[in-house]
Amino acid sequence: MQRILVLLLVSIFMFSCGSKKRVVAKKPTIERKTKISSIPESNGVKEEVETPVITKTYTNTTEEYIDTYKDIAKTEMELYGIPASITLAQGILESGSGRGRLSVEANNHFGIKCHDWTGKKIYHDDDRLQECFRKYNDAKYSFRDHSLFLTQRKRYASLFYLKTHDYKGWAKGLKSAGYATDRKYPQKLISLIERYNLHQYDKEVLNKSSVVENYLLADTTAKIKHIVVKGDTLYSISKKYNTSVEAIQQINGLEDNIISIGQTLVVK
Repeated sequence: MQRILVLLLVSIFMFSCGSKKRVVAKKPTIERKTKISSIPESNGVKEEVETPVITKTYTNTTEEYIDTYKDIAKTEMELYGIPASITLAQGILESGSGRGRLSVEANNHFGIKCHDWTGKKIYHDDDRLQECFRKYNDAKYSFRDHSLFLTQRKRYASLFYLKTHDYKGWAKGLKSAGYATDRKYPQKLISLIERYNLHQYDKEVLNKSSVVENYLLADTTAKIKHIVVKGDTLYSISKKYNTSVEAIQQINGLEDNIISIGQTLVVK
């Protein structure tokens, strides 16, 4: 009897031990999200690198406008001799710092009307109801058209005898030439230029151009200039003066083959 009782106790003990399961705690999974961007292939291997997201903050819409378009204004100054400060100030004033209807819906930052325009159009109330204004696919074309508008019209020719750093003279000259009817137009431009230090961009362009200027001054020969007329191309001008397109581009700081009627080029 005692032997049976012992066997029974042993059986119960073994059964209870075999039924226990070992519990294993799982470690939490941490998911890391990283912005990955691709860079061009090198030696046939496509590389991916982490790029930080840079967010700029501005105190007002005008500062944002300046930061967005300052490089375009500087390029126009290099090509056409219009102070970048004047271009930016006019753009700010005419477009409401890029918030006006013409700039938002038509990329027209200077309120240039249709005249002989054959491209897209937009109608907007101005001096009269529903006047025709030019419409552009990109704002940069509005800046280029502004440069062409000033360089191709005789009434603005006197502006180009002014120094490119003389923003006050340019502001007053635009009013005298009939660009705007507002009597305070020059003061408004000058105020914007000085408030936002826009003339710094004129200096940047002039300092960049000084390298070319020093090269020309070092030359023993006098400068030979050519005023662009209708039908001229860089190629035809280069042949006329027995030089090359590349040489004209380098001397004048041109990045492409675009020239305009009335533009003065140093050819030798």
